[in-house]
Amino acid sequence: MALRNIAIIAHVDHGKTTLVDELLKQSGSFRENQRVAERVMDSNDLEKERGITILAKATSVEWKGVRVNIVDTPGHADFGGEVERILSMVDGAIVLVDSSEGPMPQTKFVVGKALKVGLRPIVAINKIDRPDGRHEEVINEVFDLFANLDATDEQLDFPILYGSGRDGWMNFNPEGPKDEGLAPLLDLVLKHVPEPKVEEGPFRMIGTLLEANPFLGRIITGRVASGSIKPNQAVKVLSQDGKTVETGRISKILAFRGIERQPIEEAVAGDIVAIAGLSKGTVADTFCDPSITEAMQAQPIDPPTVTMSFIVNDSPLAGTEGDKVTSRVIRDRLFKEAEGNVALKIEEAEGKDSFYVSGRGELQLAVLIETMRREGFELAVSRPRVVMHKDETTGQTMEPIEEVVIDVDEEHSGVVVQKMSERKAEMTELRPSGGSRVRLKFLAPTRGLIGYQSELLTDTRGTAIMNRLFNDYQPYKGEITGRTNGVLLSNQSGEAVAYAMFNLEDRGPMIIEPGDKVYMGMIIGIHTRDNDLEVNVLKGKQLTNIRSAGKDEAVRLTPPIRMTLDRALSWIQDDELMEVTPKSIRLRKIYLDANDRKRFDKSKAAL
Repeated sequence: MALRNIAIIAHVDHGKTTLVDELLKQSGSFRENQRVAERVMDSNDLEKERGITILAKATSVEWKGVRVNIVDTPGHADFGGEVERILSMVDGAIVLVDSSEGPMPQTKFVVGKALKVGLRPIVAINKIDRPDGRHEEVINEVFDLFANLDATDEQLDFPILYGSGRDGWMNFNPEGPKDEGLAPLLDLVLKHVPEPKVEEGPFRMIGTLLEANPFLGRIITGRVASGSIKPNQAVKVLSQDGKTVETGRISKILAFRGIERQPIEEAVAGDIVAIAGLSKGTVADTFCDPSITEAMQAQPIDPPTVTMSFIVNDSPLAGTEGDKVTSRVIRDRLFKEAEGNVALKIEEAEGKDSFYVSGRGELQLAVLIETMRREGFELAVSRPRVVMHKDETTGQTMEPIEEVVIDVDEEHSGVVVQKMSERKAEMTELRPSGGSRVRLKFLAPTRGLIGYQSELLTDTRGTAIMNRLFNDYQPYKGEITGRTNGVLLSNQSGEAVAYAMFNLEDRGPMIIEPGDKVYMGMIIGIHTRDNDLEVNVLKGKQLTNIRSAGKDEAVRLTPPIRMTLDRALSWIQDDELMEVTPKSIRLRKIYLDANDRKRFDKSKAAL
């Protein structure tokens, strides 16, 4: 059967996964009466909750006797480690763009990678029915974007389709007809995307995606570059430097058929398949016939920009809510994650009780923490820190700079510009963005952006949309002022009492509820001043046998500030930790005892 391999590229929330749903339905991959979840490709719980694609996934449809393998790529640059490898598996790309928002930074990130590997894109303007749609301007913006990314003349001569993935139609005309469904898109893929290039020689394949399966062990997905492979065939695995990692036999070959993965008897060059049976081969390794001696070239991966410490939980409440608490199980889990996620880097600290985890951004690390938390892990994590570099020629310290695009209502643009300049950002562009909105572009240090998302939403009443993308390394921009308020710390261990919390309300807002377990050195609220203050939240009302003239009023507390995982990560300071358990998120000082904290502050001041 003839083959086509394509990737769907789009910014977060522009409708990739919904479009894939419709392609599966209209190509007959589902039975008429089959019940299918919405956004069937976002199978992971966190993907469903956050509404984003985190892991790349493959599927396939049959159209007019041709098998079309489709890869749904993540839109977030934080998960870009997935994107770079996937594009080496496909021969064409559908660039999906929102008819109102136009091309966004994450689109630029993935499209840049796609053009670099020589893919000829098809541009699909999605959500054409939006009342604020401006498809003609958007097409000009897409053309400008491609030109800025050094697209060839052939790549700039792209076909354009208009439609709505949700309503299940695409056409060369913005008005339709709509009754042809997605047939024009599938026909265009067959016509525009070349057949996979097949090389001569025995079996070779680069590992692109890795997953662990409880029944089959390690499963590696990739595209067969040359030759063919059958179950029980002997293969060897070569690392990037040409060393043999292991030799073994393939136990099973799985091909993507609709949303199912089915075992097949033979995979040929050009097809995207998953193979099982090997225990060490990983992403970017070459899986090949035993006669091959040279490894295939894999795509280089961008370096991590943010690092955090994952520490064994040593708080007084350690082990009360999770069952995976020791450094050994945390170590095994982190190294297992790093095997499949090449954008992550794990290093053991000297004490063996903590690990340095580096990644592309806070979102990627927050997703890892949330996943571990749901698996029953308890751990403490530090504030994210930026990975700095030393320039070898000048000796200067270099830090990562990101391109930030913020779409915001005009009335809030002033406060955004002010806050970004406080974070050492330089504004590079300001232009109208349809209606009363403006689009602001900045180049900002990654350091300054940690934790800005929640503050931005507060400043703009939830109307701003921020997108960021790694740009380059530049000389250190100087100190950035952090949190201006101190914290309220518990000076005893026990359960928080409503009466005590009520009497402390004038000291600042709380982040705990009455009845919550607290311990000495745990952060229970935000101080109204800039210093830390130890308070007692366990003090109950003194009971006497004298009744007061007025009846006791029920204690009415101001609702506490909810510290979500993402917010807490960005809010804590360098001398604080976030304690994460399956049931709670607590904030604490690294040194729980007040005397230890004073000693630490003195030694820091002496430096």
